[in-house]
Amino acid sequence: MVVGFIVLPLVEMVLAPSVEDLGKSLADSDVRRSIWLSVYTSGTAALISFVFGTPFAYLLARHDFKGKRFLESIVDLPIMIPHPVIGIAILSLAGRQHWIGRLAADLGVRVMGSVTGIIIVLTFVGLPFYINTVKNGIEAIPRRLENVSRSLGATAFGTFWRVTFPLAWRSVIVGMILCTARAVSEFGAVVIVAYHPMIAPVMIYERFTAYGLRYSQPVAVWLIFVCLVLFLLLRWLNPAGRART
Repeated sequence: MVVGFIVLPLVEMVLAPSVEDLGKSLADSDVRRSIWLSVYTSGTAALISFVFGTPFAYLLARHDFKGKRFLESIVDLPIMIPHPVIGIAILSLAGRQHWIGRLAADLGVRVMGSVTGIIIVLTFVGLPFYINTVKNGIEAIPRRLENVSRSLGATAFGTFWRVTFPLAWRSVIVGMILCTARAVSEFGAVVIVAYHPMIAPVMIYERFTAYGLRYSQPVAVWLIFVCLVLFLLLRWLNPAGRART
């Protein structure tokens, strides 16, 4: 029942467009551009999460301090907040009324209606998935391995780079894929911050409201294929799954 509940609507949508419609959709430069923009901005969000989220995940995994649970709750907030609210919150900071918005404008950084704005939104919604995945992966590594490294004279950074990261790399990749997959599916916050340039979910929405199912379904099918590839990678790289095999 559970599998049917998930699969039936997706199968119906995938089979609804004809091969000709799918071909025409893929031949449309606007469709290809929107799908590529979705993948590019989502991948960039994952890279940003990797750079800034990895040390933060290590901090949460290896250190206990006052307010840690509260900090972890803050990290999870983007998962629970309605996403149009996220878009409004980001625009509030990026507007001329806020000093951050004025500073960004002075530096020539435009958030509203830009690729930069899309990346900011996608990083916001995808970062918790990366941090939580990497944190769990690091927690699974025995501390004694790091302690042995430190006892032999290695620095904290050297221990992380030579011991912890090589053991946690699969969790890092899984976290990046999860972050990318979550970012690819984002719509509510993006449509407020940057309706144009169009990512794939926004284009699907526009074509559905303007032309109906027939013109929106082919784009949705191609986006499903992209998400399917991401999650196949996720399952292949899942440390637990590989260990069982």
